[in-house]
Amino acid sequence: MTTSGGTASRVLVLNSGSSSVKYQLLDMDGDVRLATGLVERIGESSSRLAHTPRGGPARERTGRIADHDQALKAAAGELAADGLGLDSPELVAIGHRVVHGGLRFTEPTVITGEVLEEIERLVPVAPLHNPANITGIRTARSLRPDLPQVAVFDTAFHTTMPEYAARYAIDVETADAHRIRRYGFHGTSHAYVARRTAGLLGRAPEEVNTIVLHLGNGASASAVAGGRCVDTSMGLTPLEGLVMGTRSGDIDPAVTFHLGRVAGMSVDEVDVLLNKKSGLVGLCGDNDMREIRRRVDEGDERAALAFDIYIHRLKKYIGAYSAVLGRVDALVFTAGVGENSAPVREAALAGLEGFGLAVDPERNAVRSGEPRLISPDGARVAVAVVPTDEELEIARQTFALAHN
Repeated sequence: MTTSGGTASRVLVLNSGSSSVKYQLLDMDGDVRLATGLVERIGESSSRLAHTPRGGPARERTGRIADHDQALKAAAGELAADGLGLDSPELVAIGHRVVHGGLRFTEPTVITGEVLEEIERLVPVAPLHNPANITGIRTARSLRPDLPQVAVFDTAFHTTMPEYAARYAIDVETADAHRIRRYGFHGTSHAYVARRTAGLLGRAPEEVNTIVLHLGNGASASAVAGGRCVDTSMGLTPLEGLVMGTRSGDIDPAVTFHLGRVAGMSVDEVDVLLNKKSGLVGLCGDNDMREIRRRVDEGDERAALAFDIYIHRLKKYIGAYSAVLGRVDALVFTAGVGENSAPVREAALAGLEGFGLAVDPERNAVRSGEPRLISPDGARVAVAVVPTDEELEIARQTFALAHN
């Protein structure tokens, strides 16, 4: 397979998690996806690899894949079977999603030994994510040591926050010594969606103030003024902010002390409670919004309360970020829940007409994979649904850096 322009223009995007590797191979001459895949349950006997080449049927196989090295080699084998092997001269770079870049990494960065060491130093503030990202980087570098490897950081878009938004009101020396501040996450998605929303309005990003609601199993909000993030809901870790699938979001910090003193819970037990047993699943036993809405429609009171808590928190952030921005030109929903749940979008904006926010019921009910406006004609604030595409954003940033 050759690119239409006859020049090397392929980028492999890797998202290495603790027990999974997601990958996409893109041809940047036209932003064409040549293949996508997922290796999950790494280290288990039931490991699964699912691979889908462009224009061809999906392939799947199961069986133990011991580690990330084997996972990436298995993915490379699937790509090679489609004539898209990692040894192709048309592959110009590999882009890696890295969750935490701290304050040092404010833009895509070519990975060197020094860069990798700094990502390792950030593990204490991203213990669930950075170690897996590092494993993926090391494996990819071993497979193609001659190829530029680029780190694209989830936190980078949020580094434009002013100090008064990024700092917590705790002792400055303690905060600085332990890198405690609001970093924010999902930045690649927020950057992509804010820019696409401006395009949907036919305006330059620098002209548009946007509230972005990234609502998936993990959820975050951001206030974007003229294309630059000025506030975001996630903080030192992805736990702060909105109610999520399994995370509590905002909570009185003293709850953790109380659980230690009264319930005898350890720090690790509280960590698991707030990150994995809270949010929607803690409130009603489900973290799938489709199932929660089905239960709500059947009169389930626990599900209804969970939904109401979820929506109440959303409204608080919409109101807060309207105040932070002063002028809001657009509010946009993205990610799995944001893109697909009309009831969430309707409920989140109900009663906010005084803010210029409303949805047109018929437009809101439309299911589409395309960016679209769902606000009524003449609305003071445009309300949009814009499907996120973090892999494409990572690929674009990687390709641009590799060609500098």
